[in-house]
Amino acid sequence: MKSILAALALTTALTLPGVAMARPVTLTTMLTPYGGDGAYLALYVTDASGTYVGSLWMAGGKSKYYEHLTDWYRATGGDPAQINGITGASVGAGRTLEITLDLADALFDAGYTLHIDAAVENMRDSPNEVAVPLTTDGAGTPVKGRRYVASFTYDM
Repeated sequence: MKSILAALALTTALTLPGVAMARPVTLTTMLTPYGGDGAYLALYVTDASGTYVGSLWMAGGKSKYYEHLTDWYRATGGDPAQINGITGASVGAGRTLEITLDLADALFDAGYTLHIDAAVENMRDSPNEVAVPLTTDGAGTPVKGRRYVASFTYDM
């Protein structure tokens, strides 16, 4: 029940920012110059027990590559309804993806974690490339990814 309420708060914050207690949060993901095609990125949230709560953003428009975003795909079953309206283009090597979303206040300092899965055509998939607890103290603190993400920060 708790995860359903959190998912509702997350989606409400994304779709009706004026209704829920939410704040604008800027997510900045800078990629390394890995030398391949554009990266597909899935940004999603899990609760304190690791249960998937919701998707925040998908970078990359061809659904045939979503299965390479391994952890996100496992959590959602590749359900395209999880990403409708929250997609953008893939992100090139050495480029930066910056998005601003209204996120529910209930997601911060409550055990939620923001994850980024990354995949690049003809290169290794990188599930859980970044995993960062959503805390007010963690805002503005850069986090290094495992393979393709040079740094990730969220600012409130």
